[in-house]
Amino acid sequence: MDFLAQHAGPLAASVLYAVVGAVTLCGLFWVVELILPFSIRKEIEDDHNTALGVILAGFLIALSIIVAAAIGG
Repeated sequence: MDFLAQHAGPLAASVLYAVVGAVTLCGLFWVVELILPFSIRKEIEDDHNTALGVILAGFLIALSIIVAAAIGG
């Protein structure tokens, strides 16, 4: 019981930060879709634009690192 009492707060905080980070990341992806003059989904799914997929993956990884650093301190 003591273990649970010690780790419940940090565990809850980690889950909360993970949810906040995921929501922020999805929101930023939505903003990027609005800014770009073309449809990301159409380019990747219909036109099979692999280069755009790689660029988008790198962008999302970079945003994830930034969000993690901002939340984690």
